[in-house]
Amino acid sequence: MDFHVSLTGRGDLSARIYRQLLDAVLDGRLRPGERLPPTRELARRLDVSRNTVALAYERLAAEGVLVGQAGAGTFVCAEPLARARPRNAPAGGVRPRRLWRSPAPPWTEPEGEPVYDFRVGVPDVRLFPFETWRRLVARELRPASARSAGYGDFSGHAGLREAVARHVGVSRSVRASADDVLVTHGAQQALDLIGRVMIDPGCQVAVEEPGYPPARLLFESLGARVVGVPVDGEGLDVAALPDSARLVYVTPSHQFPLGMPMSLGRRAALLEWAGRRGAVVIEDDYDSEFRFEDRPLEPLQSLDRSGHVIYVGSFSKTMLPMLRVGFLVAPASLQPALRAAKRLTDWGGEFSTQAALAGFIDEGLLGRHVRKATREYAARHERILTILRRDFRDWLEPVPSAAGLHLCAYLTPDAGVDTAQVTAYAREAGIAVQDLASYYGEAPARPGLVLGYGAIPPERIEAGLRLLAKGFRASRRPPRNAAAVREPANGDPGEHSPRGPRAGLA
Repeated sequence: MDFHVSLTGRGDLSARIYRQLLDAVLDGRLRPGERLPPTRELARRLDVSRNTVALAYERLAAEGVLVGQAGAGTFVCAEPLARARPRNAPAGGVRPRRLWRSPAPPWTEPEGEPVYDFRVGVPDVRLFPFETWRRLVARELRPASARSAGYGDFSGHAGLREAVARHVGVSRSVRASADDVLVTHGAQQALDLIGRVMIDPGCQVAVEEPGYPPARLLFESLGARVVGVPVDGEGLDVAALPDSARLVYVTPSHQFPLGMPMSLGRRAALLEWAGRRGAVVIEDDYDSEFRFEDRPLEPLQSLDRSGHVIYVGSFSKTMLPMLRVGFLVAPASLQPALRAAKRLTDWGGEFSTQAALAGFIDEGLLGRHVRKATREYAARHERILTILRRDFRDWLEPVPSAAGLHLCAYLTPDAGVDTAQVTAYAREAGIAVQDLASYYGEAPARPGLVLGYGAIPPERIEAGLRLLAKGFRASRRPPRNAAAVREPANGDPGEHSPRGPRAGLA
């Protein structure tokens, strides 16, 4: 056959011929039993000595890749592909577990920075006191602050654990001392540690449906059988919990993504169920600091009297996701195992950041920042809610919520649109908004949208929703014999509409 070999570059010619022939066999370009050119012929084509080609052939024959047949020529061995990888398989010929072969999550971030950023769970970095934070970190990055060259306490910086215990005790009525707190790299690592300690292969884990996709996928990656439990206006339907569930993951203060709190009756029922079944409840209190109205209900952890609740918190929403600081508060019976898992996972955290955060909390700066951010987010929440009720009433029905960085809206029964088409239109228009369907793991999804307001500047909310309304109109199935609606051809109607920026969207 006519096989191409490139000799460009430097180095031993025989070695380059050997490498390219070997790669061709492993890639399947040279198939088992295929005949190679005689050494004399290939040497003539490449303008090298015959001995140079012969050395490459001999090396491949010695490794069992080629075989010579007297009077017939040199052939690819009939068995070498057992050592090779398929043409499109990952290098090395090995494959990950089935779960990881298509790891792209359903909440894939948009490419580049969206013009209208309604992403969920993203705080406004412009509200963060960078100068103050820089001062606190600089204070810790001095030789006098580096008291030890070791890894430090695997549970986290002692000062931060004390500060966290005080903070959640005052702000959320969580019953904890510094010894009960384990500092983690965000809430996701907290969930990972709990899963490592609690989940055996085949163990059943219950999650909210709809719910937080990274938690579901994490538990599945650890070998759990994950079951979705429906959510209604009072939160998780405790009566629908499977009897064999060993672990239950809930977001009772601000259900993710719908937004309602779990009722006190449901909280009591869940704790009673966990005590009776010997199960563990993971309470993810991910953004309850941003509460706009009503007094928050007591967390499950403060109501728990039998040691079945692990409380998980994070500073990613209240401060910055890039800091990667979270924590968990666990019953005493689980603390040794969780600390051991933490040690095996990462040998401790970044202590200068943790020490700076301890100072940020102790000096009252976190409380001040949260109060300022809450006022700002409350205004954005109310602005979006007003526009949805006024201009999207034919399409969307907002779900009541009083906290957090996002709100959810169900599609009305007569909307006549497909939310997948709406979100696709939004992406093309530079709007980052998420389909509620992406938060369902099993059950048929109730159609709707989830709108975050942490990252979008207030001055862009109106224009972004005007453009989103165009997506609804473009995706709507027109009634029979209805006249076509002519849309402006010059971009965002909010900037050029004769009705002005305060006019309705529909």
